[in-house]
Amino acid sequence: QVQLVESGGGLVQAGGSLRLSCAASGRTFSMYSMGWFRQAPGKEREFVSAISWNGIHTYYADSVKGRFTISRDNAKNTVYLQMNNLKPEDTAVYYCAVRRTPYTSGTYDRIREYNYWGQGTQVTVSS
Repeated sequence: QVQLVESGGGLVQAGGSLRLSCAASGRTFSMYSMGWFRQAPGKEREFVSAISWNGIHTYYADSVKGRFTISRDNAKNTVYLQMNNLKPEDTAVYYCAVRRTPYTSGTYDRIREYNYWGQGTQVTVSS
C-alpha cells in the first residue's frame, strides 16, 4: 500500500516562504514521477507542479512559475515544494500525488494520471 504524507504547511504573510515535503512509502519511489496539486475552498483541485522520476524534468502551472520550485530526493523517498513570494491566492490545501505508471512524465497536469494521494497540508497566506 502506497502512503504519502505531506508536511510543512502553515500560516504565512504575503511575500513569505514555505517548504512543503511529501514522504512516500510502499512503492519504488525512484520509478515514478510526482506531482503537487492544490484545492482552494469552493474550487476544483488544480495542478501546481510535477517532477519526473529522475528529477531531470520539472513542470509548473503558470500561476506559480518563477516562485515555486519542485525537487526530489530519491534516497529519502521525498519530494519537496519550495514556495517563495507567496500570495493570498496561493491559499489552499496542497496535495502530493504519485503517477499511476512508472517512467512517465507526459500529461503531468492531469489528475487522473495520479493514483495515490496524500492527505493534504493547509497553506494559508494572509494579506
